[in-house]
Amino acid sequence: MRLEELAGKCGEWLRGSGPESDIVVSSRIRLARNLADYPFIRKCTGLDRAAIEKTLRDKFAQIPGFRDVAYWDVNGLPDVDRQFLVERQLISREHADADGARGVVIDPNEQFSLMVNEEDHLRIQVMHSGLDLPSAWEQINRIDDVMEEHVYYAFHERLGYLTACPTNVGTGMRVSVMLHLPALVLTRQIEKVFRSLHKISLAVRGLYGEGSQAMGDFYQVSNQITLGKTEAELIQQVSEVAPALIEYERKARQYLVDESRRELHDRVSRAYGLLCTAQTISSEETMQLLSSVRMGVNLGLIRDVAIPTVNQLFIHTQRAHLQKLRGMELDTIERDIERANYLRRHLKGGSTSDGPGQN
Repeated sequence: MRLEELAGKCGEWLRGSGPESDIVVSSRIRLARNLADYPFIRKCTGLDRAAIEKTLRDKFAQIPGFRDVAYWDVNGLPDVDRQFLVERQLISREHADADGARGVVIDPNEQFSLMVNEEDHLRIQVMHSGLDLPSAWEQINRIDDVMEEHVYYAFHERLGYLTACPTNVGTGMRVSVMLHLPALVLTRQIEKVFRSLHKISLAVRGLYGEGSQAMGDFYQVSNQITLGKTEAELIQQVSEVAPALIEYERKARQYLVDESRRELHDRVSRAYGLLCTAQTISSEETMQLLSSVRMGVNLGLIRDVAIPTVNQLFIHTQRAHLQKLRGMELDTIERDIERANYLRRHLKGGSTSDGPGQN
């Protein structure tokens, strides 16, 4: 599998299917694991990191269920390829920016990836489209069990799995859902929601996780701590909050339709018009305009544009994807022009509706 083959497709997290996928873009579960025979990454020498990478890469090759996966030496990838994998949510920004021996296993369907030598020796993640945490847990639990048959994890009977960051000790599990919440942003309720989540020990992060901005009104909601809780309890915690967030967003959308329908329709139409006609456009502006269009499609304000198409545009118009799709390096000005060309080609033919957004 080549990265160019992935570039033309839409990753699992933006497939636009699954339960509640109009608001819940994806469900993700991540497990942090370390090998018992080596120090944590921050204490590792270059030789340690190389030995961990080789050990895990050799083990991956022995697992029958991994025959179709691809293994990438992240340390040997050029910057644009590492950024490409970040944009597809297959590796973290920290993994892309780190130094030394490190790699990643990628499933051809992009439902799972395994990062080697990120903050921990091994980070396993599974992503499913829509609100689908139970099946994501079932899949990652199988992968973890298979890995544990081939390697010896650092584990303490009382503390659980030992991890580089104390907040991950225990199950080593981070459960998260990515939500598209443009109406809560427009109605200025989003900060109130964030404060409520913080009170129940849930973290809110941007599109690319910790330290990232909420581009395109995408937010990741996840558990903050794992110690003292079982995997089932962590999944239940996020699973119980997600429906409430969905309801808040839907009520906010309905409020906009009922109370300011003309302004809402104008906002959606202007966003769509700009995307269809712009000759040059930045990534940041594209994300915000696509956010309005995505909400407009879900509310029936825009016809002939499917949610999977809009979802695909979120990722294909980002910096590394544009260059991979074009097959050449592009500077900032060239990317802004190519981004506008790409948007015009893929949005041509859509039209606005006189549906619930009009008097």
